[in-house]
Amino acid sequence: MRVLYHLWLSPFCRKVRIVLLEKGIEAELKTENLWDRRPEFIALNPAGDVPVLVEENGQAICDSAAICEYLEEVAPKTCLLPGSPEQRAEIRRLVSWFDCKFNIEVSNNLVGEKILKRFLRRGAPDASAIRAGKKNLLYHLEYIAWLCERRNWLAGNDMSLADIAAAAHISCLDYLGDIPWDEHKGAKDWYVRMKSRPSMRPILADHLPGEPPPKHYADLDF
Repeated sequence: MRVLYHLWLSPFCRKVRIVLLEKGIEAELKTENLWDRRPEFIALNPAGDVPVLVEENGQAICDSAAICEYLEEVAPKTCLLPGSPEQRAEIRRLVSWFDCKFNIEVSNNLVGEKILKRFLRRGAPDASAIRAGKKNLLYHLEYIAWLCERRNWLAGNDMSLADIAAAAHISCLDYLGDIPWDEHKGAKDWYVRMKSRPSMRPILADHLPGEPPPKHYADLDF
């Protein structure tokens, strides 16, 4: 069976987990404590980061973007990059938006400071970074709502990798209770649809020891 090395509250790992489930591909999840710098793991990925997908033949695929593109090629029946070249370019643009811009402006400042920094043993949270993350989040929630006013899903008529990338990041923030849903109905309505997908159920079942999620986290209707 395939193995996915991951961390529970990494949006990049969650993105790959959702893609695997959307495509009906089974993979054993193995939590990798990155701070241990295990030689066996470094041999799989010299960057020392997750996610890493190891195929049954031992081939290691590293980096969430590379893994998702790889899965799209080896399991094309469930297409997550649908449409014309122009439409696929828009999907990739939005994947990059969330994995780069959103990650830098929001996820790193909230999930990174509140949770991952502690688990990776990188010191105390930076209060100014947390404030910046919460402020930046509002802009991105407005952008999600703006997109959904003009399209059925974020990148077009069909659910795509863009929605999965966004939901992976949003789910991590929602686990921390950092999203003011009542003030952002458009983004909330989109996330309700994503939460209702079977591929999200294992994500919503995640629980970190000593860090329980808010009560609404796994509630499909909030």
